[in-house]
Amino acid sequence: MSDKDNSMVNDEAEAFAAAAFEQFDSAGDSKKMAGNSDEINLDVILEVPVTISMEIGRTNINIKNLLQLNQGSVVELDRFAGEPLDVLVNGMLIAHGEVVVVNDKFGIRLTDVISPSERVRRLG
Repeated sequence: MSDKDNSMVNDEAEAFAAAAFEQFDSAGDSKKMAGNSDEINLDVILEVPVTISMEIGRTNINIKNLLQLNQGSVVELDRFAGEPLDVLVNGMLIAHGEVVVVNDKFGIRLTDVISPSERVRRLG
């Protein structure tokens, strides 16, 4: 490394080293700054976006058959007509439901909600 490169690295290191953080004099000051931490943490969690999806069914198919699919092809799923759909949040089953139409759009009416303890059990 040249002297010029060493000088640039040292200058950058000094710039990072110069960063300073505010010091709190007492625990009370930090609480004033943070507010009610339980309230703040809950507000943050409530704003986290999640993906909710409905699953009609599944099937396994080999790549040869997958490549032969075209418009009009029918893929048979593992569920019977009229069976409840799975309601998934970020890929995790949370409920079952049935399809409804609301203002010309599809919706779902929940028929069974998986208990939180059962959801945790399924994680393991």
